[in-house]
Amino acid sequence: MGLSSNLLVIGLIAVAAISFVNQSFAQSTSTPTYARVEIWALFYRLMVIAFVVGALVLGVIGYIVWRFRESHPKNRVPTREPLEGGHH
Repeated sequence: MGLSSNLLVIGLIAVAAISFVNQSFAQSTSTPTYARVEIWALFYRLMVIAFVVGALVLGVIGYIVWRFRESHPKNRVPTREPLEGGHH
């Protein structure tokens, strides 16, 4: 579970970086209005990526907390009876 989510995050970051570099160097026919529109488009695209990554991280944290909670049956430590004559 951890490796696949790490690869997904790395992939999303790589796509965002490639998109940013591609758009920043492809400004040969840009006017100020067009550049402003492209900057906002990039901002919204990166915000979508940030929300997706945040949702994934929140889901993984929620799963870890739910799976390894103290009351989970697999995580309960069996209690031992004190030995005869044992001190409390």
